[in-house]
Amino acid sequence: MAKETKKMIANNKKAFFDYFIEDKYEAGISLAGTEVKSLRMGKCSIKEAFIRIEKGEVYVYNMHISPYEKGNIFNKDPLRIKKLLLHRYEIRKIEGQIAQKGYTVVPLNVYFKGSLVKVEIGLAKGKKLYDKRQEIAKKDQRREAEKQFKVKNLY
Repeated sequence: MAKETKKMIANNKKAFFDYFIEDKYEAGISLAGTEVKSLRMGKCSIKEAFIRIEKGEVYVYNMHISPYEKGNIFNKDPLRIKKLLLHRYEIRKIEGQIAQKGYTVVPLNVYFKGSLVKVEIGLAKGKKLYDKRQEIAKKDQRREAEKQFKVKNLY
């Protein structure tokens, strides 16, 4: 079996900054043909997207897929609600975790796996302000260390 390649379409960097990602799941997504063509051109944003579970089914809201230029009447609403495709046991596991205080589900990445569009979703717990400050301090510290290392290696 050939190794399937992953081609990134969109990622949600803000999710990693605002949340502790506890668990990740790969979900398929139900799309129309023109939406897939638009995704092939990389026109997708999941910055404001969020996920809800309703009646045992998982939906992603505010995932913006720009209309396909040559799609005319076949184009769908860019912000329409899209259904995510997961196994029932995965949905039940996620629902159980969400019932606990402070957990939510956020989309992390959208990518092509072979010819299929996949969405990586994460079970997340919100960060407090001091957690975010610590993360910024760590990044600054690492950046400073890399700068020092680079300066030393020049001489």
